[in-house]
Amino acid sequence: MTEIHRGGTTALGQKLRFPQKEGVLAASIYEIPPGARLPVHRHPQQRFAYVLAGRLRVSTPEGRSWEYGPGEVVVEMLDHWHSGETIGAETVRLLVVDQTEGDTGNVELHP
Repeated sequence: MTEIHRGGTTALGQKLRFPQKEGVLAASIYEIPPGARLPVHRHPQQRFAYVLAGRLRVSTPEGRSWEYGPGEVVVEMLDHWHSGETIGAETVRLLVVDQTEGDTGNVELHP
C-alpha cells in the first residue's frame, strides 16, 4: 500500500466533516475538457478528488487559488464558493468521492 494523502482539513483549513447518520459514499469519474471553467459552486458536504490526468486550478471569488496535477488529492472546501478550470491542453480526469447524509446532492450552484 502507498499512502497518497493524510490530513484532517480542507484546502481552506476547515476541519473535515463526515456524515453523522445514514452516510452514503458516491464515487465517480469527472472530466473537465481543455479550456473549460466550471461555474461557481459549493459543496455542503465532504468531497474529495484524486487527479488522474491533467492540471486543475481551483479558485475562490476572494482570489485564492490552488493547482493540482496527476497523483494529487483535492480536499474540497466546505460551504465555500469556488470554481475549477483546466490548465493546459489535457483533459482533467478526476476520481471524485462524495460522502453525504442520505441521498442528497453535493453541488450547489451560485445563484
